[in-house]
Amino acid sequence: MKESFVQWAESIVPWLLVHGPRIVLIIVGAWLLNKISRKLIEKTVRLAVRSEDFSSPEAEKRRKDTLIHIFALTLRVVILTLAVLMLLQELGLMIGPMLAGAGIVGLAFGFGGQYLIRDVISGLFIILENQYRIGDVVKFGGTAGLVEDISLRRTVLRDLDGTVHYVPHGEIKAVSNLSKSFSRVNLDIGVAYGSDIERVAATVDRVGRELAEDPAWRALIITAPRFVRVQDLADSAVVIKVIGDTQPLKQWDVAGEVRRRILAAFALEGIEIPFPQRVVHQAKRP
Repeated sequence: MKESFVQWAESIVPWLLVHGPRIVLIIVGAWLLNKISRKLIEKTVRLAVRSEDFSSPEAEKRRKDTLIHIFALTLRVVILTLAVLMLLQELGLMIGPMLAGAGIVGLAFGFGGQYLIRDVISGLFIILENQYRIGDVVKFGGTAGLVEDISLRRTVLRDLDGTVHYVPHGEIKAVSNLSKSFSRVNLDIGVAYGSDIERVAATVDRVGRELAEDPAWRALIITAPRFVRVQDLADSAVVIKVIGDTQPLKQWDVAGEVRRRILAAFALEGIEIPFPQRVVHQAKRP
């Protein structure tokens, strides 16, 4: 037993003396290269990417952070792949036949690979055209949510229920960005047919101005919510349109506060918000 251990030690020690420093150098070099490349990518993106017109500093920061994340993730995968191949070679494995075999397997799965290529190409256009960024709220068909992560192949969304959706870029036909540059409060509010529309409009405009001047809400509002028009003559109500512009992603908070204040203001002004009514005529018996 002792002799076998000595023989094993005599064989492994020379190997460690030759290949051990190389293995350590590959690991440390890959780690350092990943750190340096991350810093270089971050500085390059922040210097090279120009601000878009009418884009807020927060939106530009999200755009740059998204580009940095994608480029750094892609380069990290490349560095890790090269490091693993070099380590396998140091361990005595012939990577040439392995790469050739991988090429054959790649040809065998070429039909499926076309979907991967489609996803990557679509992802490149999404990134270059700045269609959306991490932190935006977007809608793809019937799927909507907050963008939590983007890679070249897929986007990760989390909806209001907390459900996470993984959407391949090749499956995205149309993108609706709910938070680019600015957002909008868009409300339809019903009032009774007997209401004075001029009074209703003045009340809505006053509520919007007061909200826009409120220190707690001022920073979120670009254009004060205001009466726009009579939107519809419904069965039980005159529907009015209320519109105002907000900072990105703040439209839901502002809309909720507008509804609350309009409800209180209408109650003070005696303006009725009707509920659906139905008139039933009973036939007289002969």
